[in-house]
Amino acid sequence: MFPFFYDPTYILIIPALILALYAQFKVQSTFEKYLRVRASSNLTGAQVARELLDKNQLYDVPVEITPGRLSDHYDPRRRILRLSPDVYHGRSLAALGVAAHETGHAIQHANEYIPLNIRNAVFPVASFGSSLAFPLFFIGLLMGRGGVFLMDLGIILFSAAVLFQVFTLPVEFNASSRALHMLEGGGYLSRGAEVSGARKVLSAAALTYLAATAMAVLQLLRLLLLRGSRRD
Repeated sequence: MFPFFYDPTYILIIPALILALYAQFKVQSTFEKYLRVRASSNLTGAQVARELLDKNQLYDVPVEITPGRLSDHYDPRRRILRLSPDVYHGRSLAALGVAAHETGHAIQHANEYIPLNIRNAVFPVASFGSSLAFPLFFIGLLMGRGGVFLMDLGIILFSAAVLFQVFTLPVEFNASSRALHMLEGGGYLSRGAEVSGARKVLSAAALTYLAATAMAVLQLLRLLLLRGSRRD
């Protein structure tokens, strides 16, 4: 077992941490860049989201404004699409890309997209597990052999959080693919530079989910290595 003050397994998460920092920089800088590029359709993010929802017979899903920046999301429990002020009122490539992406989530929900259903099913356990996994694991680590059960329980709970992150990837990638298809096919963005700009915004956002998944997987590997250093 490693001494309490020395844990070489921290090295494992350094690559994921670097990726996470880069992803945050990339999404912020890309969003800022294309927030200043106006779409030729001259529609706002809210207008595009409303039209796309109606085209998919989702008339009962409201589009609301929510405080904050990059706080855009679709709430599957209340079936509400919420857009940040920059996206709700914006007429930029970034605004339309993000609005269409969140609309993609609403369409996934309506169509019972399997990865989304799995992610939603795992969410309660993942949310509970992510908050308790590390305290339980490290209490067990400090207790010695008597704490093996707590360590194993922590690993099981954190595994649910990792599973949630893994299923987040296809959900997000699919929503972005739907968004670009709807924006181009519906004439909201012209082919070429406008579609390319929206794609760059959504690709930068996807990088943050990839970084989160990498961090979760490496953290789980770290816990397994620490657990392996403790004999039952």
